[in-house]
Amino acid sequence: MAGYGYEIDFLPVGNGDKSGDAIVLRYGEPGSYKVMVVDGGTKESGQKIVDHIKEYYGTTHVDYLVNTHPDADHASGLEVVLEQLTVGEVWVHRPWEYAEEIRHWFKDGRITDESLARRLKDLLSHAYRIEEIADEKGIPVFEPYAGAKIGDFYVLSPDQDWYLDLVPQFNKTPEARSVNMAEAVKSFGLRALEKMASWVDEHWHIETLSEDGETSCENESSVVLYANLDGRGVLLTGDAGIQALGRACDYAEALGLDLISSRFIQVPHHGSRNNVAPSVLNRFVGPKNTQGTAATKTAFVSASKDSEVHPRKVVTNAFLRRGADVHQTKGQSKRHSHNMPNRDGWTASTPVPFHAQVEGD
Repeated sequence: MAGYGYEIDFLPVGNGDKSGDAIVLRYGEPGSYKVMVVDGGTKESGQKIVDHIKEYYGTTHVDYLVNTHPDADHASGLEVVLEQLTVGEVWVHRPWEYAEEIRHWFKDGRITDESLARRLKDLLSHAYRIEEIADEKGIPVFEPYAGAKIGDFYVLSPDQDWYLDLVPQFNKTPEARSVNMAEAVKSFGLRALEKMASWVDEHWHIETLSEDGETSCENESSVVLYANLDGRGVLLTGDAGIQALGRACDYAEALGLDLISSRFIQVPHHGSRNNVAPSVLNRFVGPKNTQGTAATKTAFVSASKDSEVHPRKVVTNAFLRRGADVHQTKGQSKRHSHNMPNRDGWTASTPVPFHAQVEGD
């Protein structure tokens, strides 16, 4: 099969309720494909990425390695990729480089620029380790802020100013002036409360997804990427929340990019209902369709095999209403491709059905 093509692989990450992301893709013409890794999951999934690239892409080289945000379930596997494969460019946020600009946000007046930088390196250790390995190997390191382009992919969010506003509010940073214990307890209890959710009825024309979802500042700092590959839009969202997705839509509109025409979309944050809302879904997935309208796009969601909370049915229903068939990893690798060779032993994935009952408050 000749001509321009692309393939996107979501590899399984996580156990129990803990999910992560490990995404591998390649695009271009035969003989000159570009290979990209977006998040690496855990160390175990990092090894799976290495093996996958060798077996299915037939190479030991990654052109672009991207860490969307510093959570261990997204970053630690990238260390394995850097150690075992050659890499052309590394893209990772380095907040420790901006200690002087953000130090005033922290309560402890004894913090110096140097001590804050050191603490950020310690507390965001997986992201810092990615930079360290890249430096050791002489790999150039760039920061993925809105306006940058990684291969054919535009960075839509975060912009640098907003990112630096978010860093002092990271749960892992020294206590920020604006953070209080009540908010910390609220954040800590979110997963426990989600498990206690009641069930409510939903219909195609009745959507119960809230407009009020909130996620962590780490998640809001996630890199949002978009590319038009052979006339087919690809949107990768990491763990971005409603604010980040809205900003990504704003920037895409400013660039004249039509996100709604995307053919492939990553469901944000493993399908959490805290990260999306009907209004922002209307902007990057599309408006709700009438029931029975054929799907025109594909959505993948990374969710651990035994997760009881990912993906949320209220979220997968929302994507289905807007013309996106949703496929979940749940312990299996998933592949989306265009004009690429078939793989022996790989079979068609079954999309998630529409659910008549979804999680309530």
